[in-house]
Amino acid sequence: MSIPELEHLAGTSLPAGTFTISALEDDQLREVLHAGPSQSGVAHELWAYIATQRGIGISVADLCSIAQFDIADGPMLGSTELEYSSAMRIGTRYRVEGEVLGVERKHGRSGTFDVMRYRERLLSGDDLVASATSTFILPRRGD
Repeated sequence: MSIPELEHLAGTSLPAGTFTISALEDDQLREVLHAGPSQSGVAHELWAYIATQRGIGISVADLCSIAQFDIADGPMLGSTELEYSSAMRIGTRYRVEGEVLGVERKHGRSGTFDVMRYRERLLSGDDLVASATSTFILPRRGD
């Protein structure tokens, strides 16, 4: 069910930012994941999520506030779909940009909640390297 006061959010651009995957951070991630060392400067695939989340020019609190949601009410990550167009490289400075895809109101046993979908893209120049499409579950207290 769409919500009239939030329908206009679809297509809302998120502030862009940048992110560089350092060799040290990639090594640390690989150690935690028990993954082998980088091959020829290729970063671990999980950076498609981490770099977009850390590199976008907006905090989780501010992203939630776009949907008129206070982070103190406990947003939850619902899902994330990662897509890869090319390998992510250690030491490359990536541009991160994104947009809100929409907000949908739902009702369940735990009450009313909104599902906010957004996409963030990792770009090298004009080339898409990877994207993360995620949902936040936003419980609406008292609704």
